[in-house]
Amino acid sequence: MFSVTVRDHIMIAHSFRGEVFGPAQKLHGATFVVDATFRRADLDADGIVVDIGLATTELKAVLAELNYRNLDDEPAFAGVNTTTEVLCRTIADRLAERVHAGSLGEGARQLAGITVTLHESHVAWAAYERSL
Repeated sequence: MFSVTVRDHIMIAHSFRGEVFGPAQKLHGATFVVDATFRRADLDADGIVVDIGLATTELKAVLAELNYRNLDDEPAFAGVNTTTEVLCRTIADRLAERVHAGSLGEGARQLAGITVTLHESHVAWAAYERSL
């Protein structure tokens, strides 16, 4: 399996519901380094997994929908704890929609999957992997 990863970051605000979250129940900010990894079994006719420029552009566009936002105010997250894991899945699903729409080029339609990893710090991160 071949893979290509592109990286960006987001800064968000949010709060959590539930005692398990302790002080994070209050509104707080988070900055995440975001890695999006695109996978395929074989390279395309151009010898690539995905166009890195298009992958970078589309990741930036997906993250722009979240960046500098209080996620508690976003209708898409109503009633949802926007944990790192939930945000990984959201970003992966939004990237998958862009792959299916052709935004990453025709060759990207043959991708096998996407993994999105959000790094909370240098010692903690979460990821979500999905098939395409």
